[in-house]
Amino acid sequence: MRTRRRLLARLAGSVALGFPAAGSIAQTAQGAFPARPVRVLTSGVVGGLTDSTARIAAERLASSTESRGQPFVIDNRPGAGGVISMLGLLKSVADGYTVKFADAGATSIAPALHSKPPYQTLRDFTPLCLVGTTPLFFAVSSSLNVSTFEDFVTLLRSRPGSVSYGSSGVGSIHHLATETIAQQLGLSMVHVAYKGSSQSTPALVAGEIQALFGTIAQLAPHARTGRVRLLAVASPERTPQARDVPSFVELGWKGFVFVPTVGVLAPAGLPRPLVDWWGAALQKALRHPESIARYERIGIDVVASSPAQYRQWLEADLATYAKAVRLSGAKVD
Repeated sequence: MRTRRRLLARLAGSVALGFPAAGSIAQTAQGAFPARPVRVLTSGVVGGLTDSTARIAAERLASSTESRGQPFVIDNRPGAGGVISMLGLLKSVADGYTVKFADAGATSIAPALHSKPPYQTLRDFTPLCLVGTTPLFFAVSSSLNVSTFEDFVTLLRSRPGSVSYGSSGVGSIHHLATETIAQQLGLSMVHVAYKGSSQSTPALVAGEIQALFGTIAQLAPHARTGRVRLLAVASPERTPQARDVPSFVELGWKGFVFVPTVGVLAPAGLPRPLVDWWGAALQKALRHPESIARYERIGIDVVASSPAQYRQWLEADLATYAKAVRLSGAKVD
């Protein structure tokens, strides 16, 4: 947890330092790359967070001088928590023409959920860029009549098992984050797994469940109407997306840091010049003011890391979520 908080601070600071000059990008691309359309794999439903993140970047990349007029074509392969599209990337040629936008569920959680992992993230893929993070808020139904996270804990300890919480499925980051809290604080809650936040958020608003983790884009409209309350955010510190909501760290729960991510990967063995091309091109595209504004609207805080920084993040994430999976007892096989 501490390693990841330090890395997040460094990455946040690096955004202001700029990116490699366009000339260095053009020099790397003087050969034939890209000489044909580039395939951009993603998972989840069309219009979901990972899909939307990929489309914003693909549009900016396609309009850049580095693209040499080539399109960046979205290839959406939903299913199995991102595993299907990750396997699609695994089988692709490492020539720079296939990349994948992947969330933490696909990169860091899925391998820990399988007794025989379908892939090993740092062995089978080449990290290119951490696109951004999205703060994860812990929200409760207003029917619980609690105003703070401390109130929530007090309620659960007086009435074990009386609260049900929702997630986007067994082994999802929402499930693991809630179970980590429950295990460490000795709380008893009932887990209700949904097929995604498009189902779990309405269930919270309707009172079918009483708590869940979600993004500000999902929860803010209902928080404004008073139907739900945001009690804490699982980021290292408060986020500009909701400055009045304290972090778990601020409240004294230093182990409760869960930061959903979206990053870009290529197949293992991608040649160094292409790693450099992708790293620089992505940083330039993501840091464009229009990209930042569009990401802000869907609840993404742009990081635009280097390939090496994204590898560091993945190393920390893999350790964090392996531990969370062990605590939860979640398995998919």
